[in-house]
This record gives sequence, C-alpha cells and structure tokens, in this order.
Amino acid sequence: MPKNKSHSGAGKRFKVTGSGKILREKAGKRHNLEKKPSKVTRRMSGTVELAKADVKRAKKMLGL
Repeated sequence: MPKNKSHSGAGKRFKVTGSGKILREKAGKRHNLEKKPSKVTRRMSGTVELAKADVKRAKKMLGL
C-alpha cells in the first residue's frame, strides 16, 4: 500500500494534544477588529477542541 500524504493546510490549522485531541483556532479574529467589541475579540481568542463530528475527517487529513 502506498503512503497517504497529509493535507498541508490541515497541518497548519490543527494541533494534536498529547492525549490525542485536536485543537483549532476560533474564526473571525483576522480583520475588521475596530468595529467589533472587545468582548467579542476576547471570546474569539484562544484554541478550542474540534467538534466531534469533524474529528474523523481532520484525523484523515492529518494522516493520523
């Protein structure tokens, strides 16, 4: 069987923890920040765990 190539974009977007969970950045903190309340920009910062429905596809793209 040939090896599967991992998705290079997925490798930049997702991080795998030591326990095997997949983390992602929150969306919406790249532009138009002057118009957004500071409460919203704080809520968008940081990382969160990937939704359970998306884990299988993300693992396949990462080659896990």
